[in-house]
Formats: sequence, C-alpha cells, structure tokens
Amino acid sequence: MTTPTLARVFLGATLTGLAGGVLGAAPPAAPPAAASGQAALVPVINAGERLLRFDWPALRIGTGEYEEGPTGLTVFQFAKRASAAVDVRGGSPGTVNTDYLRQGYPVPVLDAVVFAGGSAYGLEATTAVMSAMKDDGLRGGAWDNIAFAAGAIIYDLGDRRLNEVYPDKRLAQAAYRAARPGLFPLGAQGAGRFAMNGRIFGCNVYSGEGGAFRQIGDLKIAAFTVVNAVGVVTARDGRVAACYRDPKWPADLRTADLFARFPATSRGEWPAVAAEPHGNTTISLVVTNRQLQPAQLQRLAALVHTSMARAVQPFATEFDGDVLYAVSTGELETPANPLEAFQIDVLASEVMWDAVLAAIPPQPAVTAPAGAAPAPRAEELRRYAGDYGFGRGVCLRIAADGPRLTAIAAGPLAVYAIGGGAPTALEPAGGTQFRVPGRYPLSLRFDGPSTVVVNPGHWQQTGTRQKDCGSPAREAAR
Repeated sequence: MTTPTLARVFLGATLTGLAGGVLGAAPPAAPPAAASGQAALVPVINAGERLLRFDWPALRIGTGEYEEGPTGLTVFQFAKRASAAVDVRGGSPGTVNTDYLRQGYPVPVLDAVVFAGGSAYGLEATTAVMSAMKDDGLRGGAWDNIAFAAGAIIYDLGDRRLNEVYPDKRLAQAAYRAARPGLFPLGAQGAGRFAMNGRIFGCNVYSGEGGAFRQIGDLKIAAFTVVNAVGVVTARDGRVAACYRDPKWPADLRTADLFARFPATSRGEWPAVAAEPHGNTTISLVVTNRQLQPAQLQRLAALVHTSMARAVQPFATEFDGDVLYAVSTGELETPANPLEAFQIDVLASEVMWDAVLAAIPPQPAVTAPAGAAPAPRAEELRRYAGDYGFGRGVCLRIAADGPRLTAIAAGPLAVYAIGGGAPTALEPAGGTQFRVPGRYPLSLRFDGPSTVVVNPGHWQQTGTRQKDCGSPAREAAR
C-alpha cells in the first residue's frame, strides 16, 4: 500500500473521519452535549423483529444498540472454549486478538467473538466482554484461565451518521450478559445497526447483519456477517439485491451491468458518477460443531471468505476491512474421511451467501412530492429557523425565505445531500415534515421548537437547536 493510501485509510476509516481533521491539528471544540454524553445513553438489548432461529445451545448471541447513534454491537459466546482461525482480506482491518489465532495451536481458547460499529472506538467492546467474564467468575487470572475474545469493527461514522456515539464497554457487557441461544436478529440491528453497501456504484443502501443455519444429520453450520461493503450485494441470479438506482439505469439491475460500464465518467454516461469509496468493511463468522484440525479450520476460513466475493462485488478492496473468523465448537468428533472437511467448506460457503442476503433490510422509499400538501404559513416557517447541532462539525442552518424553508450545512461537514454551498429548498411533505428531492431518501421533521429529525425512522439523526453552532469563531477552533 502506498504512502498516500496509508494517509487516507486507517482501520476502515478516513483519518478525517476518525480525528475530525488532519493529524496534529488543534484539539476540536467540545461537541454538543447530546453527541458526547455516552453515560446518558440507554442500552437497547436484543432488539429486532426479523430473527434467525436455530437449535444450538453451545452458541449464545446477544446484541446491544444505542438508538442515539444509532450504532451497536453483537456478541457471540461459546458455552465451552472453541477452536478458531482467522482470515483477513480487506486492506483496512480493525481487529483484536487476531494474531494469536494465526498461530495454529490445537488447544481451544476462544470464549467469544465480538463485532461492533464505531470504528476504532468500538474495539473497546471486545476487551469489555473479556473483563465481564472475569468479573462474573467465568474466567480468573491464572495463565491458562484468562478470558479470550476476538473481535472486529466496522466504520459507521463520517457522512452516514451525524454524531460520534460509539458502542462502549457498558453496552458490550450488557449484551454479553443477555446473550441467548438460537436467536439472531437480522438486518439493521446489533453491529449492523448503521451498515451500508454499494457506495462504489452510488447505490448507497442500508445494510446490516445477516445469518443463516444449516443442519445435516448431527452436523451443524452457522454463518453470520455484518455487511458494510464498498461493493454491492448480489443475489444468486446476478441481480443487485438493493440499490438506489440512477433514473437512467434499468429496473432489472445486474451487478455485471455495473461492472461492464465501470468506471463512471462525468459526461452523463451510464452509470452516473459514484462517490469515492471509503470506510467500509464486511466482518464475518462461520461456526461448525465438527472437530477440525488447525489446518482444516484455517482452510475453512480461507475458502468461505474467498466464496464471499460472489455475494459482495467487489470484495476485499483497499477501502474494506474484511475479516472472517472460523470456529469449531468441537462437539462432533474429527471426521475419519478428510473429504468431509472439504464438504463442510463448500456447504459453509453456501450458508454464508444466505447470510449475506439476509443482512439487507427493507429500504426506505424515496418519497414523491406531497403535491396537495398545503404550504406552511410564513410565521410557522419562522419558528423552525435557526441552527441545529448534531455531532462534532455538523451544523444544519434552517432559514425562512418568504413562503419557503431552506437548509444549508453551516459547519465543515455536509448533512447528507445538504451541503455548504447554496441553500437547499425544502419541499413541504405534510405536517412538520419536509423533503429534499433527489435520488436518495432525505427528509426533515421538526419536533417542537428545538429539535429537528433527519430521515425519521430506523436510521434517524436528531439535532438540537444551538446558538450559532456554525459561527466562524467556532469553526476556527476546530
């Protein structure tokens, strides 16, 4: 990787996304209290109505989320210590304890696997699960009885979330202690709470965590993944699983069509110009109850991870932090026939494709203009005018311009399609809700005199009224 690339990419995130500016810059001004008060956040545990259900008491799963992000984490706990291997393919991984798993020791050591959002800040979740095991008496301090968890993170900050809430120690330990067997939330829950995919082609759809399970006789295979990829998720028939298409694109969109016309140009060719990819990752776990030798377990990790390039295209780019853990709970004896290990590899590859597809939640619709919605009165619009702060560097300035409302990003960062150039006109969408026309869903709702909600719903971002949050003096201090 070249030096310029290293300067742009770190742990699945841009340096500006992690540090709020260039390295060595002056410390930023304090963010709004709502963005920095981790202690005031309320953990939401094991949320989600779409569930993968399976029978495997040896594997317990707990999820935790902060709706204020939204962001979250997922904890996979094993009833007895398991054997594990790891395969890292992406150019920007962020992990804990993966190097130990490369050693190939035959003694099972793994207690848990932890996936988290929050970029590098989410790595805290893995060590928090280990300390919870000690505090709860499951593990002690003897050299052969220290808790061991491995973990990986995705980048869900930057231009997708307007705040810097992260899944912390408190959330991780709550999710670990609430872990349950046989239930795994699908879609935008847990570590996949604000995952996205398809940025390389401008699809920019919401993603999440997916899981699948298959049992053949006594053999059990489960696959879990958090899809936060640069590439697009591809169904088995070659169609793009989800995409906010450019209007010129065909309704029956196939991944092969996108590749055939890549790269995008600025001359209006098909497809339209895509955003620069950055801050993406797919983190995965495949588990079997069959005993496998270290070399067989490593091959399982490598083969399944390689197979994922069918489901996510392109896969393992320099902008992705793709990591896969392969785990054996060891409940079934080592197969007498070496061919069986290869068959497990192939079966697990198919189960993982199912898991990737299960990660995609229903997408918010791009709403059409309200049409008949009456325009709010001028005095009502004036009540909405003001500065609304989100996270560090994110300020939305609302102004009443006669019979219409406008918005502009007053801080250094854009608010999705609302930038800092010319003001963006907001179209009335009924009640206190307004929309911004365009390819992607973008709406604003005013809740009372001091709150604006961007994209109300499962992925909403809440801003509170501030006094000159985008003022020159404040921005100079950043």
